[in-house]
Amino acid sequence: MESTKAGARPFGGDEGPGYVDRVIDFELEPELLELRGRVREFVREVAIPNEQRDVSTHGTDEGLRAELQEKAREWGVFAPQISTELGGLGLDHRGTAVILEESGYSLLGAQALNCAAPDEGTIHMLDLIADPEQRERYLVPLAAGRVRSCFSMTEPAPGAGSDPSMLQTTAERTDNGWAINGHKWFITGAEGAAFTVCMAKTGAGATMFLVDADNPGFRIERVIDATDRAFPGGHAEVSFENCEVGDDAVLGEVGEGFRYAQVRLAPARLTHCERWLGTARRALDISLDYVGKREAFGQPLGELGMVQEKIARSVIDIEASRAMIWRCAWALDQGEPAKHESSAAKVFVAEAVNRVVDSAVQVCGATGISGDTLLARMMGELRPFRIYDGPTETHLWSIARRTLRGHAARAAEAAATP
Repeated sequence: MESTKAGARPFGGDEGPGYVDRVIDFELEPELLELRGRVREFVREVAIPNEQRDVSTHGTDEGLRAELQEKAREWGVFAPQISTELGGLGLDHRGTAVILEESGYSLLGAQALNCAAPDEGTIHMLDLIADPEQRERYLVPLAAGRVRSCFSMTEPAPGAGSDPSMLQTTAERTDNGWAINGHKWFITGAEGAAFTVCMAKTGAGATMFLVDADNPGFRIERVIDATDRAFPGGHAEVSFENCEVGDDAVLGEVGEGFRYAQVRLAPARLTHCERWLGTARRALDISLDYVGKREAFGQPLGELGMVQEKIARSVIDIEASRAMIWRCAWALDQGEPAKHESSAAKVFVAEAVNRVVDSAVQVCGATGISGDTLLARMMGELRPFRIYDGPTETHLWSIARRTLRGHAARAAEAAATP
């Protein structure tokens, strides 16, 4: 494996976006390699054989999820990204990237390891922000896999979607605390969740509130019929009607909601990339198995040039995706916000994994769109990734604006230098 030595400019140049002047070591520690091998074996021996039981239309069955998580504990692979204090393996972002990619090789892998969205992102955020009482009440059971959560941010038009500043949900002061009113939708995992983190406007700005699911002011209106079904509880439309909570429900500080959201979003975008990269690898392997057995025009499919090109491009997409993921993970481990790195990785990986699955479907022909392989389902699961956690277009806009601002600042500085 090779390192990028100090002073090199492999990710930008001229100190633009992605400029690196510190060592990035791609060599994995022996302990991490051993854990990766154990997770790989767990996915193949435990998760994949149970995929035929995963028949719910709105996510993994709770009983199956609990069963798989218990097996993950027995294998010593449970909660790789969670701190040891909370019963996890305590990996840093780079180590998490390696393990979550392996978990994604099966659509059940992340659920088994308790590193699936939205809980993974909520655990990370609560670990950094929650006060001691909130940690005990919400974080501890969530990290242990005893409960699920959801994150109530997205709203139907004209509310917050790609533009969070359009937030419509409000929280007003009452004698006993706060009253939340608003309408949210595409709230992943809401059905069956024990609590939600709700983003609402207050006089001081956007604020996060912890709301128990049994609060009479919180109601699930419907579970939306969506193309994906890998998330337990599906995606729901929910309402907050005079939803009363106390001051102890405020997560962090009043008015700091958008800042806290950034704490959650950059790592959460990256973990999505990591899991779906594992799924893309699975799709490629399915197509490789197929072309090794199927013949056409007097030769194995794998000997046809057009098929070889699809395979090669898929390998390149997978390798490039992993490099961008590790680059972003490295930045997060340095304590950087990694806004540029996470946006760039999200755009590229979301598009790349879709290309890999689409190529696998095309190579496998009718088999690819049938239920005889997982490819058809993978198409439905992966396509939404180009939309959630910021659609491709929003991230492209953000990357371009950041690049233009940086270039203008450097040009101004150079012009002012004698």
